[in-house]
Amino acid sequence: MIELLARNWAWVLVRGAFTIIFGAMAVLWPGITLYVLIILFGAYAIVDGITAIAMGARRSRGRGVLIVMGVVGVVAGLIALFWPGISALALLYVIAIWAIISGLVSIVSGFGLSRDAGGRWLFVISGLAGVVLGILLLINPEEGAVALVVTIGFFAIIWGFFTVFTAVRLQRLAKELDARQDFADI
Repeated sequence: MIELLARNWAWVLVRGAFTIIFGAMAVLWPGITLYVLIILFGAYAIVDGITAIAMGARRSRGRGVLIVMGVVGVVAGLIALFWPGISALALLYVIAIWAIISGLVSIVSGFGLSRDAGGRWLFVISGLAGVVLGILLLINPEEGAVALVVTIGFFAIIWGFFTVFTAVRLQRLAKELDARQDFADI
């Protein structure tokens, strides 16, 4: 795998550059970025909801929880897609409520798991994180929307720089691999 990445280091570099550009746009123009995130959130919530419904339909126990979670996700996604002009405040409420409901479902699912070696606590902890995020967004929604976008922007910038750094290292590795191949051909 590392050899494949090394041979395609330029694509890793392009990915890193675009990630930095996205991050900078999110930090500099959080309003436009929020609109794009509305569309992405809508698509994600629909796919996540359909997946949860499909998983619930295949289970014999605990299916109701998954199906309810899936329906909530699909509805939240459809609201975001069909009314993209909805105010950031209204979308924030949708995301906050979705995070709380999804978090509660994860907590319940985690406690419902049988003796899983630590996996149940991952469900519980991720559920708690969702509930806390939702509550924080409800407490201070005006600043929450902008803060969420700017935070994502800074994260993307940092991630992008790490990706560019990785691409530079992969380029060096590609040169080493080429040198080894040239030596083996002799």
